[in-house]
Amino acid sequence: MFRFDQLIRRDMIIRDVKQRHPETIPVFEALHFRTPCDDCDIETVARKNGLNTLDVIEALNQAAFSTNTESEDHASNQ
Repeated sequence: MFRFDQLIRRDMIIRDVKQRHPETIPVFEALHFRTPCDDCDIETVARKNGLNTLDVIEALNQAAFSTNTESEDHASNQ
C-alpha cells in the first residue's frame, strides 16, 4: 500500500533520495543536478538551476513510484 509519508519532498537531501530511490538518478541527471550538490536539499538546487521546484518534485516522485504502482495494478488485474 502506498503511503504519503514516503513521497519525495522539496526539503529532502539529494544523496538520501538517490540512495532510497535509485530510479531517480536519471531524472537528476536530466535536470543537470551535479554530484557536488548531492548534500544539498532539492529545493535549493532546483532554484539555483532556475527550475520550478514543484515540477522537479513531481518528476522525481513519478520516477520513484510510478513503476511500483503500475506493477501492483497490473498484478492485481491478473
